Amino acid sequence: MKALSIGWVNLKRMIRERSNIFFVFIFPIALVLLIGIQFGSGFLPAIGVHQGDDSPLSDDVVAALEADDSVQVSQFAEMGDLVTAVERGTVQAGVLLPDGMQAGAEAGETLEIGLISRPDGTGNELQSVIGSAVSQVMTPVGAAQFAVAETDATFSESMGVAAQQSEHIERIDVSVATVGQATFPTSLGQFDLGASSQLVLFVFLTALAGSSALILTRQLGISRRMLSTPTPIGSIILGESLGRFGTALVQGLYIMVLTLIIFQVNWGDPIGAVLILILLAAVGAGAGMLMGATFRNDQQASGIGVMVALGLAALGGAMFPLDLFSPTMQQVAHLTPHAWALDGFAVLVREGGNTIDILPELGVLAAYAAVLLSLAAWRLRVVITRP
Repeated sequence: MKALSIGWVNLKRMIRERSNIFFVFIFPIALVLLIGIQFGSGFLPAIGVHQGDDSPLSDDVVAALEADDSVQVSQFAEMGDLVTAVERGTVQAGVLLPDGMQAGAEAGETLEIGLISRPDGTGNELQSVIGSAVSQVMTPVGAAQFAVAETDATFSESMGVAAQQSEHIERIDVSVATVGQATFPTSLGQFDLGASSQLVLFVFLTALAGSSALILTRQLGISRRMLSTPTPIGSIILGESLGRFGTALVQGLYIMVLTLIIFQVNWGDPIGAVLILILLAAVGAGAGMLMGATFRNDQQASGIGVMVALGLAALGGAMFPLDLFSPTMQQVAHLTPHAWALDGFAVLVREGGNTIDILPELGVLAAYAAVLLSLAAWRLRVVITRP
């Protein structure tokens, strides 16, 4: 009972710290949102269109772009607004349809359609999509212009014949097939990849940051005063462990539940996902306690803890997908608990596995937790009972 009370006090201390409200509860969700928007599989590139006029030919180009399911189209009344949107990244490319397209086509003039894109963005890659839509509309126009030049037919008559004939032209169907297994399946949700990586990063980071609270407890003599009461040393150590573990677990459950509700993140088998979280929180609690029992200065522990947590997260695949690592770096990454936790989530989410399928990952995380918690308990016992 005393161990639970000590753990509960540590959890309340974390919640009452105002800075933790942002870094523990708001910042992780914001990062999941940003990563999902920028790199999520549900992303559709946006194309902005400015029409010089509302001629039928200009409308046909817009309709051809809107018919493409691979992009989303936004119209801009002012060219300056479109340029600003491209500069800010609101749209990835801009299309400028000139004034008098219909009149220019009827007169046999060459029509110039503008493309706006950033050199560091995906706008140039969208040029083929835009070119395909323009070609679809302008091919009958070119045929009609040729007919007008060679016959006595009017442009409207020639355009009608060309449009009818274009419908009977056999089109080339291009099929794309993935050989082998895709690294990121199409069933992966827009926020699924970012949610699991941010959960692993922040659960471990928060647990390590909790080492400063343990150092303050020692510096203020709270640990020794507890030891002077009829409180066994084992209860004190267990209570401090529960405090670190409870903090990490609460944050992890918060991230899981909130991303599930807001972003519909798929966490796979709920039992398996919670088991990964529990063991990861235990690993973080052991690492945080070990740091708190080793360092004497809370500021030093906080700084080193952040660097260690971010370094392990980067090495373990919480900042860059493990699937994109080289084989050698993947082996190195699996020296960290982060990589094993992410492997477990990958099996649950991408492969549709269950708890049985992630037993190897759970076993490694349990071993990490056992070693770190044992070392932390031994070290904390020494520093508390030392004369």
